[in-house]
Amino acid sequence: MLEYENQMLLDLLHEDGLLITAQGLGIERILVSLIFTYNDPGNLVIVLGTTTREEEYLLSQLENKGLSPLPRCITSECSVNERSQIYQQGGVLFVTTRIMVMDFLMERVPLQLITGIIVWKAHRILESCQEAFILRLYRQNNKTGFVKALTNNPLSFTAGFCHVERVMRNLFVKKLYLWPRFHMDVNTCLEQCKPEVVELHLNMTTATRQIQMSLLDLITSTVQELRRSNSAIDTEEFCTENAISKSFERMLKVLLDPIWHQLSSRTRQLVADLKVLRTLLEYLTQYDCITFYNLVSSLRTTEKALQSSGWMLLNSAETLFVNAKLRVFGSNKSPSKKTNVEKSTTKKTDQEMIEPELEVNPKWLVLSEVLEEVRSEASESKKLEKCLVVTQDDRTAQQLREYLVDGAQTVLRRIFYHTVGAKMGIQPPESILRDLKQAQARNIPRENSKGKQDKKDEPQREEKDKGKKGKKTTKQELKQDDDDITLTQIAAKYAFVGQSKDDEQHSNETEEEKDMMKRLLSSPLILVQSVKNVSDPFMMPRLLEEVQPKYIVMYDPDLTFIRQLEVWQACHSERVRVYLLLYKGTTEEQIYLTSVKREKDAFEFLIKEKASMVIPEYNDGKTDDHPDLIRDHRKASEKNEEEINKDTRKGGQTEQEQTVTQRIIVDLREFRSELPALLHKRGIEIDPVTIEVGDYILTPDICVERKSLSDLIGSLNSGRLYNQAQAMTRYYKKPILLIEFDHNKPFYLQGRYFLSSDGSSSSEDIAAKLQLLTIHFPHLRLLWCPSPYASAEVFHMLKMEKEQPVVAQAQAITAETNPDVDSDRYNPQIKDFVSKLPGINTKNIYTLLNKVSDLPELVSLSKETLTDILVSSSNLGLEAVWAINRKVGVPVKCQFDCKVFLFGKYDTRLL
Repeated sequence: MLEYENQMLLDLLHEDGLLITAQGLGIERILVSLIFTYNDPGNLVIVLGTTTREEEYLLSQLENKGLSPLPRCITSECSVNERSQIYQQGGVLFVTTRIMVMDFLMERVPLQLITGIIVWKAHRILESCQEAFILRLYRQNNKTGFVKALTNNPLSFTAGFCHVERVMRNLFVKKLYLWPRFHMDVNTCLEQCKPEVVELHLNMTTATRQIQMSLLDLITSTVQELRRSNSAIDTEEFCTENAISKSFERMLKVLLDPIWHQLSSRTRQLVADLKVLRTLLEYLTQYDCITFYNLVSSLRTTEKALQSSGWMLLNSAETLFVNAKLRVFGSNKSPSKKTNVEKSTTKKTDQEMIEPELEVNPKWLVLSEVLEEVRSEASESKKLEKCLVVTQDDRTAQQLREYLVDGAQTVLRRIFYHTVGAKMGIQPPESILRDLKQAQARNIPRENSKGKQDKKDEPQREEKDKGKKGKKTTKQELKQDDDDITLTQIAAKYAFVGQSKDDEQHSNETEEEKDMMKRLLSSPLILVQSVKNVSDPFMMPRLLEEVQPKYIVMYDPDLTFIRQLEVWQACHSERVRVYLLLYKGTTEEQIYLTSVKREKDAFEFLIKEKASMVIPEYNDGKTDDHPDLIRDHRKASEKNEEEINKDTRKGGQTEQEQTVTQRIIVDLREFRSELPALLHKRGIEIDPVTIEVGDYILTPDICVERKSLSDLIGSLNSGRLYNQAQAMTRYYKKPILLIEFDHNKPFYLQGRYFLSSDGSSSSEDIAAKLQLLTIHFPHLRLLWCPSPYASAEVFHMLKMEKEQPVVAQAQAITAETNPDVDSDRYNPQIKDFVSKLPGINTKNIYTLLNKVSDLPELVSLSKETLTDILVSSSNLGLEAVWAINRKVGVPVKCQFDCKVFLFGKYDTRLL
């Protein structure tokens, strides 16, 4: 470990606290060291907040350190008995939050014996209540264990009022440890052995520079219009510098989400246009000219122009469109679509007009020059070196691989004829088709349209020098069998440029592996990799350790990877050379500088907060004074415990109330929400079990089904809510449907019947179905709650002086559904219509649909046949209607019209 990493570890080991570091400083190494320190059967340490891929990386690092036995991962695959045994065995355990909550509530974990809890990604402690719930349960029963929290996201602590103080209160810690990049110990350590950096500042082409200026003008005008349209809100952060940064959308969401329903349609369109303009700005420097032109062309339509806020009508937009076209066609004009006769008569002329003048990305050319320099240096030293090219995303990485193999003109023409040419009905020339087929089949670079090989093409040189220096280089480099095996494994794991498909298919054969090594060792191994990988956050540190590159080309600047590279270089004595490709004086440079500035400002804000904030002595939760540990629905500061016991007036708590333990049965699936944690905080005991009817059982008579707005809309559309309401009304006297809003967004009604703008179907249909649900189930009560806090308060009031539910009785109640029936095979409209008929329920609807082919046959059934199909003769509603129908002699529409038009717009001819 590095010196500053040792200091971080010692701080956490000395006293519990929250550790906040800059991105890329190796906070995962601190977590590995903590686990290594506490991994002993005599300890029981829980690690919260890690994902499966993160656990795999941590376990691999611990295994490399020789740790045995390794920590265990507890998931849903582990049975209850197995989990209890694992807890008793001790050690460090990775546990999912949902399982940890249930095991804490069911007392499967020896809380008094827990040594401590390590919280990973502690900045999420307010967004996800599960970790806070676990820590509260832990501190209520364990006053001696430790809590150590780590995070590398300082920007998340700058939003909201006293955000860091609230996080520390939920974590039950009193110390705050801040380690920015400009920390004196960090700076001293990383400056001792820093990599050799070569900055290459590139200039944009004239057309690209004109496009960037026009986009900045459009973004500036849009931001100014957004500020003018919303003078009532704080728009200080609305500026062009922030608008081009990657975090601007997150900033807008924080500011505008609470008042989104109050914003005008023009304001919403301005926000959408800003996102479009930012995407254009990103595509301009990130991808090729054809990809950018295709995106611009998709926006230049009448429909898009009418939907936009009007930026397409400005002069800057015209400059954008003209120069985007100029980068693809040059001074030529793009051909218009012609008739078949015109195509046949002017075919030769079209081919001459269509010849594009494709603008090559300047970074491609500079990248080739850098790789040529690397290759020359590696050839002189006669050593095998590896070169890593780092991009921002996978799309750029794939395009660079194609460029290094096929050359610039081949790649650009392939994209052109595949996209622009296909839309215009243009066929590429035979020479290009032949060249493309050969390049795809052989996977080697081809000559460009001028008959001259691209000088920037590295793989072509690799093929030329293969026969001359292959054997000599192999003898010099592969001195040991271990080196041969390691390099072969690396070549098999990573797709190096120049590795053919045949080599990948025969990578398991020894001879083929040796042949592959001979071909690759004649020049530096070039690996193109993107830094973005959501599923594997530690991909780049692992790649640096495994590949050990000598040269690194940063095609796109990335702050996190630069820090990771600095840490990796500080741990290795051999210096690496880093080439940084950057457009000078452009938005790409500004975005990078803005990200650095925002992180620096975040740490300066946290330093000031740390100097001024007051941490109570009870904040560690090791005493009973912490307000969050007092399980009472009233404020703990209003009365102490003695006053509450003595107070028998209205609003006080009587002795009889104190002796009764309030309990609520909660379905296991509901622990994804905040409500169970809030109910427990109010002094109500939670019984987590699996129940088929309802989500919450408050009393033997009260059953609650909780739905968010999105769940409500989906359940109404699928008909699942109808079955749930039917089951609740069948077994409980007081069924309740709880509709809970998003506490981050206020609930509102759009128009007269609209529920939410989030619904996939029309709000009128949703409102009609909700009305219909109340008509069919008059005993069903609806609760509209603006947040989980309001729901917890309502539950507490509903349980006052009521009998407590019994777990065995709730588990014994099962929903009467037929799992063997495939409902998709039935016509949904006919099935919905039949289910609303009197006498039809979940028991007999599928029997009826299977035995009756159509509605006319159903109308003509006799009383005896109908009774047999409906199983019970008590279902006389349907039979009575059919009897009246046959007596009158014509379909009785008056009996069904009200139901037909309520349930849906059915054709009355069906009756």
